[in-house]
Amino acid sequence: MIRTIKPLDRRTVLRAAGVTLALPLLDAMLPNEAFGNPSTFKPLATSGLKPTPRAIFCYVPNGVNILEWVPKDAGKGIALGGTLKGLAALRDHVTVLSGLGHIKTTGGHSGADTWLTGADLKAVPGKDYANSISADQVIAGKIGAATRFPSIEIGDMSGTGSALHSHTLAFDRNGTPLPTENSPRRLFERLFIPDDAASRALTLQRYAEKKSILDDVLADAKRLEGKLGKADRDKLAQYLQAVRETEVRLARQVAWVDVPKPKVITDGLQLANQPGNAHDRPMWLDVMLELSYLAFVTDTTRVITFEWSREAGGYGGGGENHHELSHHGGDPGMLAKLAQIDAFHIAKLARFLEFMKATEEGGKTMLDHSMVMYGSGMNSGEKGDHSPKNLPLILAGGSAWGLKHNQHIAHDVTKHPPMTNVLTTVIQKMGVEVEKFGDATGTLPGLT
Repeated sequence: MIRTIKPLDRRTVLRAAGVTLALPLLDAMLPNEAFGNPSTFKPLATSGLKPTPRAIFCYVPNGVNILEWVPKDAGKGIALGGTLKGLAALRDHVTVLSGLGHIKTTGGHSGADTWLTGADLKAVPGKDYANSISADQVIAGKIGAATRFPSIEIGDMSGTGSALHSHTLAFDRNGTPLPTENSPRRLFERLFIPDDAASRALTLQRYAEKKSILDDVLADAKRLEGKLGKADRDKLAQYLQAVRETEVRLARQVAWVDVPKPKVITDGLQLANQPGNAHDRPMWLDVMLELSYLAFVTDTTRVITFEWSREAGGYGGGGENHHELSHHGGDPGMLAKLAQIDAFHIAKLARFLEFMKATEEGGKTMLDHSMVMYGSGMNSGEKGDHSPKNLPLILAGGSAWGLKHNQHIAHDVTKHPPMTNVLTTVIQKMGVEVEKFGDATGTLPGLT
């Protein structure tokens, strides 16, 4: 749809009974070209920020056409062909990883649930599903206090989804899923639209009310603790840890309530695009990655997870059914179409990397200071099997923190090294001191 009327002024307000309220961002406030056209958003020339590590984890569902994905050669300076050809101009900033997998997981369409956790979802006796903390939340738990949002969660379907078909990649310390946002407009408002006085007062009121409730909970728990056996005390300790983390989050909201949100240029942002609309799909990916870029360039957060599509779903650039094609059974025609979807996704990743590469920061670029992990939690294989082995995985950026690129680090698929070695490497490069994450055996040789 192309709008021809004059956009409504963003400064328009509502006045009644002596109260002035700022309007939220409305369709009528957007420029005419914001509907139905490709993005014209441009990256900034410089961020103006002090260099700091950042990480974004980008997930695609349903695996890939692995036959067209894995480079034929291994080592340094290899050519990027097949479906990775779109990254050829960025190869000095990219490492392709093959042969890695999640040892404890079962693969299939629970891949998003375990991509950043590596957890055995059936490890707890008596439970059908029990996840663990994700790598992004390990990072956010240590560095999140430095930014307005410790982390941002994005997905094509908002909320958390269901067990084994998660709409999010992020899980807290107790393995509880963190909800995603799928609306460009709502995400933009959350990150950049200033809160009015009434909204700030409500935030403070909610904090006071929740703080009172938490105080009562802690007091009751302390009285109960002495009456419990060891197993119940352990469960109570986990619960109390979650209560304390809630307290920290509430206190952080109060600390930021009077700090102005950053002002950003909105020219070219396609905030009206919808993720469930096959026509809008390419533009929706663009705008969500642009908002991720803006969140980084304003230091609004340093940790982002972005599930491009939920498992057993998704579209290609022309509206193709991604999930259906992943069950290709080795059919050449379906594999060819799956490769086209893979190339479409890689083109979107390349555009995002080019944005950060174009922005100077501290004598280097934003890409040098930002780590981008891209891949899937399953491998659709040669016959369409949904294996957790030989996962498609790319790591880009972060050279300022010691990551080495322009290489294909290949591993023996039969030995199945844990992908958590990569996650351990990223966590450490984000400045978080951990010996290992999950079932990792250490960091991944060759990355640093």
